[in-house]
Amino acid sequence: MKKLNIGIVGLGRLGKVHAQNIAYKIPNSELTAACSIVPAELDFAKSELGINDVYSDYREMLAKANLDAVCIVTTSSEHCWQIEAALDAGKHVFSEKPLGVDVAQCKQAEAAVERHPELTFMLGFMRRYDKSYSYAKKLIDNGSIGTPYLVKATGIDPEALVQGAIKFAKTSGGIFLDMAIHDIDLCRWFLNSEATEVYAMGSTFKHPEFREAGDDETGVAVYKFSNGAMAMVHVGRTAPYGYHVETEIVGTDGTIRISAVPEKNLAQVYNSNGVCTECVGSFPERFEEAYLTEMQEFVDCALTGKKPGVNVYDGTKSTAIGYATTEAWKTGKIVKL
Repeated sequence: MKKLNIGIVGLGRLGKVHAQNIAYKIPNSELTAACSIVPAELDFAKSELGINDVYSDYREMLAKANLDAVCIVTTSSEHCWQIEAALDAGKHVFSEKPLGVDVAQCKQAEAAVERHPELTFMLGFMRRYDKSYSYAKKLIDNGSIGTPYLVKATGIDPEALVQGAIKFAKTSGGIFLDMAIHDIDLCRWFLNSEATEVYAMGSTFKHPEFREAGDDETGVAVYKFSNGAMAMVHVGRTAPYGYHVETEIVGTDGTIRISAVPEKNLAQVYNSNGVCTECVGSFPERFEEAYLTEMQEFVDCALTGKKPGVNVYDGTKSTAIGYATTEAWKTGKIVKL
């Protein structure tokens, strides 16, 4: 079996998920190198992944490692130049979202992708590969709910992980670029249209550290799309019960609701608290299968030349919407795209 040799850059929480999928769960891939500026992450690569070819310099890995492709799971602001460097070095590229933190960066990545049509580029919008979301898309495309005209999306990280969000609040790009990018992508996908204007607001009631960093702990945005459809996005960082991702698509002939209760599994606990359904605790847990499915698609596309379902332009468009949402949140005005 022909295998794709992949080097990974970034081995934080999500980087470890991708690395373990590549190393152990995708038969036609091989994890051959790892790069990180964090020594403990390189120790993880050696001890847990069996990778001895490790680097603290990304360009050195591109030049020296036995690679067909790279998986980029670094800080958002680093994605675009790393994408460009890898493509120019002749490597296929999978990059985590967002594509970039501003449109200029995204255009840099677009130009690199366009220079190398022979190489595969894929962006990690993994929710499109979740069984529930992909099933909803098939229903919509088949006309099961008529014409979709409203998406209501909620994404709230758990209070248990809030200190990590506070730590990176100054450099995250703000709550909408940091957290709403998946929901923005899904709105475009489900409505098959582009946003034309947005109004947004934010608030902080529990952790003033967010406001001190120029951010907010909760945000709400309302969008109008070119075909007349609408969307509402609610993102936050303080769910006391777990990781809450919920999406509703309303059409002229019906409605689809995905994860109305962010349940951990199908078990219910009957005790002194009543009848309880435990909630999923984190995004790696909720989208475990989707992360594997999207990486398998990337590997298959790189080996066969097939085009992936998510491209560089999806990244640019979602970033542009996220950037406009951030402007609307900061100015309190409706922003047109």
